[in-house]
Amino acid sequence: MVFKCVEFPDKEFATKEELFKALKENKPSLISLKKSIEKRADSINYVNSINSDLTANKEENGTQTEVEKLQVKVIINTTNFIDSHNDLHINGIWNKSVSDNANKGFLHLQEHDRDFDKVISDNAKGYVESITWKSIGLPYSGKTEALIFDSIIEKKRNEFMFKQYSNGWVKNHSVGMRYVKIDLAINSESEWDKDEKELWDKYYTVVANKEVADERGYFWVVSEAKIIEGSAVVMGSNSATPTISVENKTEAVNDTTEIKEPSNDTQQIEELKKIINKI
Repeated sequence: MVFKCVEFPDKEFATKEELFKALKENKPSLISLKKSIEKRADSINYVNSINSDLTANKEENGTQTEVEKLQVKVIINTTNFIDSHNDLHINGIWNKSVSDNANKGFLHLQEHDRDFDKVISDNAKGYVESITWKSIGLPYSGKTEALIFDSIIEKKRNEFMFKQYSNGWVKNHSVGMRYVKIDLAINSESEWDKDEKELWDKYYTVVANKEVADERGYFWVVSEAKIIEGSAVVMGSNSATPTISVENKTEAVNDTTEIKEPSNDTQQIEELKKIINKI
């Protein structure tokens, strides 16, 4: 049996201890590399969490209306879940970034693409909310801190994604982020892995998908990250990122045409007509 990992994609290790030793020896350079790049979706698994009808309601008071604007609430990221990058985002990771952007909007994009036609919203409200795993349809106990985007999507801005959300087809999201504070946790009894083992013991208890931690034997603890954007994706590196709600926010257009009373001139003309008709 050989062991492989995402950090050394071209290498195979005979034992987990060999893998752990390579991780420990290269820890500074691996952390530096992670901090130098922007993390995006890179999924190797897919789990559909929420299974509900999220299609936008196109009827109001029994009448068909043309939907032009949606309000969607989506989960961009969840903590306490080991993703395909082997990262464990822990509670509090998004607090500073959300606070720094409190008076600004976040970019809500299509598949991390920053072209104008891929923008879903450039004014998404981002916030953190503590929720249970069961509330998003996942069989884990305990809670997670969800990074949530509340976005208004206009059909004229990105009609393709408008239709995807309107039909309830967007199941996953992903955060475009930069690492700020990160460390390595290893389940090793070796003396040289003492610090990493302490980190493992500290955070293993909060991991929802412990089967992943047990299989790999290590994970990266990310305690702070900067939000660059949030994206709708087909498969997210963190699959616990569903769409929570989709609502029709199209404003009803009222007929404000004023009915004007005839002017005095018009009334006089009408009176003259009556007189002429009598002659």
